[in-house]
Amino acid sequence: MPAQPISERYEIIGELGAGGMGAVQRGFDRVLDRPVAIKRIRPESLALAPAAADELAKRFRREARITARIQHPGVPQVYDAVLDAAHEQLYLVMELVDGTSLRKYLGTDQQLPITWAAAVGAQVSTVLSHAHVIPAVHRDLKPDNIIVARGGTVKVLDFGIAAILRTDVTKLTAVGSYMGSRPYMAPEQIQSGQITPQTDLYALGCILHELLSGQRPFNGPSDYEIMEMQVHAAPTPLRQLRADVPAALEDLVLQMLSKSAEQRPADTQEVYERLLPFLPEAGQDPAPEETGPAGAPDPTGVFRHPYAPRSRPTAPPPAPTPTLIDPQAQPVPVPEQLRVDIESAYAQADALMGEERFAQAAEVLGEVLAPAAQALGADNKKVLELRRKRSGMLILGGDYRAALPEFDALADAYARTSGPTSKAARLCRAQAAHARANLGQATVALRELHAVLELVRNVASDASEEAIELRRSIGSLLASQQRLREALEVLEPLLDDMHLVLGEDDEECLSLADDIARIRLALGYDDA
Repeated sequence: MPAQPISERYEIIGELGAGGMGAVQRGFDRVLDRPVAIKRIRPESLALAPAAADELAKRFRREARITARIQHPGVPQVYDAVLDAAHEQLYLVMELVDGTSLRKYLGTDQQLPITWAAAVGAQVSTVLSHAHVIPAVHRDLKPDNIIVARGGTVKVLDFGIAAILRTDVTKLTAVGSYMGSRPYMAPEQIQSGQITPQTDLYALGCILHELLSGQRPFNGPSDYEIMEMQVHAAPTPLRQLRADVPAALEDLVLQMLSKSAEQRPADTQEVYERLLPFLPEAGQDPAPEETGPAGAPDPTGVFRHPYAPRSRPTAPPPAPTPTLIDPQAQPVPVPEQLRVDIESAYAQADALMGEERFAQAAEVLGEVLAPAAQALGADNKKVLELRRKRSGMLILGGDYRAALPEFDALADAYARTSGPTSKAARLCRAQAAHARANLGQATVALRELHAVLELVRNVASDASEEAIELRRSIGSLLASQQRLREALEVLEPLLDDMHLVLGEDDEECLSLADDIARIRLALGYDDA
């Protein structure tokens, strides 16, 4: 998809989703070379009179600033607010959250564990407590605006969006329409009453009811009937729908769903405190009955292991069983459109690399990898070249954790297709070793670099460009581990070879000579 610049800085590269208040798109920040989420707010509705447009601009900036003030890990960080000169496009540029919408936890045959529902409610309460003190009321809290990130942290999206689009000023919706989602709207919202933090508590009560029972508190064939029920009907108590819901939890949800805002809990802090008894204890592993939807992030994890380090990266999948490559096999022809897409991706990645936007370059190459592998096969030469180029971008961008399993897999693939001593296989093994070194795995990295160097010595000179680079890496890594005498044993003979190949005045030789002098000084050697 062609890049679409916003404010000369942000490029839209794909759709993430859409809602009543606008589309969410995946973008890239050209300056900081990082992925972002870009919220485009109702562009089709912004044909306003000049006075209304000016008011919209003021409100947009004010609400964006308010949202940016909510300093809590449960609120995606706001990076930028963009309003074009014609007042025709509104954009919020935000942190891109990797996770699962709470909506996907609902509507399944499996009931959510009590601890999961309580954990979501407690985390949302915590987020709201930070917002309400500003004060900032969400106004449109619903499962679609809540994401459970991969580590289990609950993120609340779209703070300030409903306030930006309030109908009494911006007239962005038809006369008599409501801003919000009907199944989660408090009675005072429906009746155009005073919006307070208790309005958000009502919506959270609706969400808790749905998480625990699998049903919304009020359902009907039309929006009008749902709103009538919100204002006048009593919700079904949870224990009538699910017998294992604790009575105290049922009482809390019923109070949150009170028609009168004053009869709801005093604040989000009270909601959190009343949810505490239903949360797991720190250090407690989940019981078999507390397993939630398969593959879904566990929102109880932040309570079971508070402030835990991020999970260790999972090991890459085992390499396929080596197969013999038929030397007589004809190469798979590249479909014309795929060829064009690959060439375009290379050109775009090279341009991005020239601007040191390595993360985005890796993403661009990644977009054509899947169709290329599907069309040509995983071990196809062009596919392997694409993967190698992308992995190199990851290394240049400092993302060693992502690059390591890729270079390991590439080394295995080249060993299968070109032989274990092939240059491509050697270079990928060396890159994997460099990634390990940067991740603190120095012992393994040294072992792998030595192994690659032995392969190079079998097929080329010890003073070849590849061997020199490997020897320099080994010596530097030894020095960084304070194994200084071993480092000298590697680097001093290396300098002699480099003098013969490059000349004593070569910049690389002079740099290495300086390194050796510092090591000798640290060891107390007398060079006088």
